[in-house]
Amino acid sequence: MGKVVLGIDLAGSSNRDSGVAVITGEHVVFVGIVRSDEEIMKLVKRFKPGLIAIDAPLTLPAGRRDIDEKCSAHFRECDMKLRERRIRFFPITIGPMRMLTKRGMALKRKIKGITVVEVFPGAAYDVMGIPRKDKKKILRFFSREISLDKRDYTQDELDGVCCAFTGKLVLENRAVKLSGKDGCIWLPKK
Repeated sequence: MGKVVLGIDLAGSSNRDSGVAVITGEHVVFVGIVRSDEEIMKLVKRFKPGLIAIDAPLTLPAGRRDIDEKCSAHFRECDMKLRERRIRFFPITIGPMRMLTKRGMALKRKIKGITVVEVFPGAAYDVMGIPRKDKKKILRFFSREISLDKRDYTQDELDGVCCAFTGKLVLENRAVKLSGKDGCIWLPKK
């Protein structure tokens, strides 16, 4: 049995759904929706993951002390590496992304003694050649790669599975780390 990975497709607000998934070895053992950080921390306590993969910015661009600070630093080096690969993303300093960045950074601070990595399902789907919102193709892909129950999933749940799957690839040395002095994002290798 492999390490336990918790994937979190984090919403910017606890008023919105965050998709979560837990993978142990080749098996998805939990998929669901949570809203609050407390619910997320209960999952951490319940499943005791060795790695947590979060779809949210976990660092600020170099030169920025606070996400709400007015300054010219809008992109991290890892964001620019996404751009070089022609992967679409939202800058972390625009409206809703500011909320997501604050929440992601705060959640990472709450998690003690567990490796936490930043992932991006949209980029993972791009790398794997899967349309970002095509639930049937996403589910078909994951059904070939990991043991996943056959049922209807929300996009948030599938994105949570993608976060956990990318975390699994990190542990298996089958992921690429786009890094810079101000943070990193993990993507599946092609």
